[in-house]
Amino acid sequence: MSKVYTTQELIQILAAERQACLKGKRLKLEITVSGNPVIDQFISTDGLQQFTAYQDFKTAIHEYQKENRVSGIIWREVTVKGKNLHYPEIDTELIALNGDLEILKAAKNSIVEFWHEVSKGMDLYLSFNNSKQHQQIVTSDVERIVQRTEWASLCKWENSSFLEMILQLGWGKPEEAYYKRGRPRSGSEYIHAVNPGNRPIG
Repeated sequence: MSKVYTTQELIQILAAERQACLKGKRLKLEITVSGNPVIDQFISTDGLQQFTAYQDFKTAIHEYQKENRVSGIIWREVTVKGKNLHYPEIDTELIALNGDLEILKAAKNSIVEFWHEVSKGMDLYLSFNNSKQHQQIVTSDVERIVQRTEWASLCKWENSSFLEMILQLGWGKPEEAYYKRGRPRSGSEYIHAVNPGNRPIG
């Protein structure tokens, strides 16, 4: 029986392939920009060929994950204001299997509770327009979003004078929600908590 790669090994394989594609070592040569051979001869397609080669490789890895039941979950650790949380999320290059979604759903409440604890007294913003704009909201707005979503994740921006805690509240498949490709069946909302008077940067 052949060896089955682990989640971490798949992440490393994808990272190495991404680098090879970025360096031009992998190209999908049949890609054209316009489909018109007269126009295409004047347009550089290297970037598109590199991107497409990597996307094809990533799709093959996702199929491998399904066939061999290799989880897309990685475990994160976050520390904020002396409080720690160990929580699951899907690696941005992998997909979530059905069992992974159940793990994410089971972790949602503890992630949301941790975020509420560390964001007490902070200003809250909902991002929209691909995080280019932010609307100030209140805790009851957050609760409404929490009720209609299935899973959660966290992101922290911090330095000596600034703290931003981002709570991602999602539904459906995380790999579709991250890049807003799967709406309406998959998606997410981002709630930003910042110190009073600050604006979100994430």
